[in-house]
Order: sequence, then C-alpha cells, then structure tokens
Amino acid sequence: MSIETWPEQPARGTSGTSGGHTDQPQIYQAVDIRSDHYVTCPAVGRTQEARRAETRRRLLDAATDLFARQGYHATSVEAVAAAADRTTGALYNHFGGKSGLLVALLEDWIAQTVAGLTAGLRGVPDLNGRLAGMWTGLISHDGESGDVWLLLEFELWLHAVRDPEIGQIGAERFRQMRNGLAGALEDWAIEFGFHLPGPSDEVASQLIALLTGMAFQHRLDPVAISTGAVLAGLRRLLELTPEPARLTT
Repeated sequence: MSIETWPEQPARGTSGTSGGHTDQPQIYQAVDIRSDHYVTCPAVGRTQEARRAETRRRLLDAATDLFARQGYHATSVEAVAAAADRTTGALYNHFGGKSGLLVALLEDWIAQTVAGLTAGLRGVPDLNGRLAGMWTGLISHDGESGDVWLLLEFELWLHAVRDPEIGQIGAERFRQMRNGLAGALEDWAIEFGFHLPGPSDEVASQLIALLTGMAFQHRLDPVAISTGAVLAGLRRLLELTPEPARLTT
C-alpha cells in the first residue's frame, strides 16, 4: 500500500513559477507505508507547527512595519508577503486576507502593549522608578525599529474608529490596559503608603491618556518631552508631593 506525498511548492517569484505555482510537471513520490522506513513521528507534527508559527510571526512583523511606514490602504498583500519572504497563499491561509491580518495584528498588539507597559517594572524598588519605567517602556517598545510602534498605534486607531469590528478589538485593548494598570496602582498605593485620588480604573485611564499623549508629542519633539516632564505629570495626577528632581532624559 502506498500514498502520494504532496510536492514541495517553490517560493513565489522563483524561477519557473508564476504567482506561487510552478509550470513544471508535478512529481510525486510513492511511499510504502508498510515499509520499516515509514515511521510516524510526533516530531514531524511539531516541526510543521513550528513552521506555521514562524510564518505567522514573519507575516505579522512585516505587516507591522509596512502598515506603520506606508499605511494600511497603501500596503498590498503582495508587499507584506514579499517582505516576510512568504507567498500570498500563505498570507491568505493564515489570515484570510488583509483585513484578517489587521485584526490579528491588533489582537497581537493587545498582548504586546500590556506586557510592554509592565516589563520594565519588575524588580524596581521605588515608585518613581516604576512610573518612569512605564514611560521608557512605552517609547522604547520597539528599539530596533524606532517609532514604528507609535505610527502603527495611530494607524490602528484610525481603523478602530471607522470599523466596528476593529473598534471592538481596540476597545478591548484599552480595557486590558486599564485593568492591568488599575491593579498595579492599588498594589503600589499599599506598598508605598499613598492614597489614589479616585477609583483605580479612572486613575489608570488618566495615566494612560497622559502617557500616550506625551508619546505622540515626544515623536515630534523629543527634546521638549523629557522623562522628567512625564514623571512630574504622572506624580501630579497621583497627587504625590513633593515632586522629585526633574530628569532631562
């Protein structure tokens, strides 16, 4: 008894291909499943899953950069696939199209933003260090690509206010940010002995508004928007006195 294995398809744009399909005759290899050489192995499945995960990640990374630099409408699925060194077929297989890619990117953005907001705070012993850490974590979210994250943030926001489906996902992103920060603020108030000036979820939304607003200004004028200015603003919102020495970085 034998089965036919599906042939490996060449990458899009390589010699002898057109649109990801080869013009050459398809060659299949017969495999005798009774043979001792034919062994089912869980590692094969794991390898396939790893390859799919890598392809998905590459497509998301490529879309992140292109949507941020060029805009969503100006970016084609072909451009994303080429930047990821994958076929357009792979993009459609994973996401169904460009709109599905945007939804997946926004969902991925939820997890990354929440994690990035608190990643730099672990092990920081003082409150000022934690407040400053939220800011530095935000503006250095993508150190290798500079301001890509901020440009993408704005691009995603534009689509969120125009598209109900994207809007729901965007709203969820902010809910998770507020909930995470509200819990942290409650813990910090107990740890450092201060009272929050309002309900923790409201204070969290105000802090997020200050951080994101400052980040947009910092994008255009980084000299004017220093870490010290942001830290002073955060402390004022929390009604913490006296203010620390101003930092200029």
